[in-house]
Parts: sequence; C-alpha cells; structure tokens
Amino acid sequence: MFLRLFLLFTLVPLLELYALIRLGSLIGAGPTILLVLGTGAAGAWLARREGFRSWSAVQSELAAGRLPAEELLHALVVVIAGVLLVTPGVFTDAFGLLLLIRPVRAAMIRRVRSRIDRGIQSGDMRFWVHETSSQPGSGTQGAGPDELSDAAEWPGAGGAEHEPRRGRVIDV
Repeated sequence: MFLRLFLLFTLVPLLELYALIRLGSLIGAGPTILLVLGTGAAGAWLARREGFRSWSAVQSELAAGRLPAEELLHALVVVIAGVLLVTPGVFTDAFGLLLLIRPVRAAMIRRVRSRIDRGIQSGDMRFWVHETSSQPGSGTQGAGPDELSDAAEWPGAGGAEHEPRRGRVIDV
C-alpha cells in the first residue's frame, strides 16, 4: 500500500509536469496556462452542476424513504472528480472529466465494489461495526468514548488476546 501511495504522489505529479512542459513547448507558455486555468474553471463548474444533480437524487431517495447508498457513492465520486479538475494537470483533468460522465462513474463504482466483494470473500478485507446504541432488551450497551481509545482493541492490532470488547465483525 505504501508503494502505491508513493508512486501516486510522485509519479503522477512528475507525469503531469512533463505533459505540461511538452504542451508548453508546443503551444507556448501563455496558452498552456490559460488551458490549465480554463479546464480548472470549466471542471469546477461541471463538478458543481453534477454535484447538485447527485445531491438532488440523494434527497429524492431520502424523501421516498429509501437509503440513497448508490447516489451517495455517485456524489462521492463527483467530489473526487472536482478535486481532480481543480488540480493543475492534463491527466488529472482528463480523468476528472471522465468521472463526471455518469456511465463512466457507474462503471468505476461497479469495479470498486467487485474488488471489495472479492476481498471480503477471500477474507483479506473485514469491516468493523461498532454498536453504540443501547436499546431496551437488546443486551447491548453503548460503548463509552474511552472504550475504543486503545489501538490494541481493533481487530488484527495485536492478536487474539486483543479482540474488541463490544461490537461485531460483519462480512458485507
């Protein structure tokens, strides 16, 4: 994971810098700067518009009494697209614009979900659900704020003797 993050935060900016330098040598510095500013502004406007559309869909789902899980995922991806679009660069702008197209966004969400499903099925990925509500007759008391302050209480943090005291691990 560290290697992936390292490559993401070093290679992507280097590729962006290289592309901007090459573009600048082809069309000039002024047009390149205007292009970066223009794509950032247009991308921010598109992200805002698509974000309002996604938020409206979330509100519609809530008004209908349904959990807007799918629409919340779309809204999250729109936020990511907005961040990519206001980041100066050619590749980040292109990827951000692609994420604003709903079918592309839906395909990306399906792909991420399938990777998560495979991780859960193989046992490589687990989710920790902490039960905080105490309902009469449930036998579950809500945990106080200090009950999760110790890192050893999280699953996998220190072996079987350090399993959490409350909550449950679920496979989604």
